[in-house]
Amino acid sequence: MKILSAGDLHGDSGLAKRLADKALKEDVDLVILCGDLTHADEKTDNIIGPFLKNGRNVVLVPGNHESLATADFLAEFYDVKNLHGYGIKILDKKTKSKSGKNEDKNYVGLFGCSGVNIGIHQIEDKEAYDLLMRGHHYVKDANFKIMVSHVHPAGTKMEKFTQFFEGSKALRRAIDKLQPDIMLCSHVHEAEGLEEKIGKTRVINVGAKGKIFEI
Repeated sequence: MKILSAGDLHGDSGLAKRLADKALKEDVDLVILCGDLTHADEKTDNIIGPFLKNGRNVVLVPGNHESLATADFLAEFYDVKNLHGYGIKILDKKTKSKSGKNEDKNYVGLFGCSGVNIGIHQIEDKEAYDLLMRGHHYVKDANFKIMVSHVHPAGTKMEKFTQFFEGSKALRRAIDKLQPDIMLCSHVHEAEGLEEKIGKTRVINVGAKGKIFEI
């Protein structure tokens, strides 16, 4: 499965189109949007649509620039999944026997929450942790797991790139406990593209330019 993930679009429809065209050109199977899709709950036009027009599947989480209501509206309007406190499994591969029957099914599990710990849309650490646990419940038997957030985890190198945005203690606690294969975030623009490891978890700040990876 090939995935394109990006965040911090901030209502830039031109950026959304460029990312959607990149997703089409690279023939990605899934687009994961890591929040701050709008600018202060405004400029929602042509942020999700270009990806769907190019035939890509999309999931998202809200950031600190949009309310949960705005994220839910975008998800419902475009019929995509909002992973805030939720999880889904996507079939990655089917292995067929000589008889033509499916013998093995590998699932990628996606779960997450905004993790926002600043601004008017912030949530408390306990709530964020509980949302992640609830989302993980939906994907606990998946072969490969991806946690999606807007904010970076506490105690990471990403945290050192900003004097303003602390990492989320709830996200760090959830990673330490669950050890998903990949954790995706954005939020700190200066740390765009940075990757690091927490245990076995590959943590990626995907940023506005986006990151394509295969699993």
